[in-house]
Amino acid sequence: MKTIIFCCGLYSIAFAIFHILFWRLFNWKKELEKLDFTNRGIVQILNTRIIYFFLFVAYICFVYPDELLTSNLGKTFLTGISLFWLGRTIEQFVFLKVNNKYVHILTAIFVIGTILFALPLMFNK
Repeated sequence: MKTIIFCCGLYSIAFAIFHILFWRLFNWKKELEKLDFTNRGIVQILNTRIIYFFLFVAYICFVYPDELLTSNLGKTFLTGISLFWLGRTIEQFVFLKVNNKYVHILTAIFVIGTILFALPLMFNK
């Protein structure tokens, strides 16, 4: 199960890197200019905070795998992160077009996150 926790950390780092690349991938220098000052700032603040969050999750996974597997706090943390990814999966269908191939790919990746963080809870009794 420690290997799964380690994979959860790698998964989180991958998403931190993905979000770091948002400025380039989504041409934010040009695209965010279309928003007013406040909304432009909010989008960027939310993105930088989610980068921090993913790095924090990775840190917890790498440094405290035993605690995640054995303590009530660790199990609650894993449950919360699994639910985060489940919610993110559902939001794909609420906020984005479901006929886009990239949306489908991301949806599958979010489902993987849901399962990945839930696996230690299901098989570490």
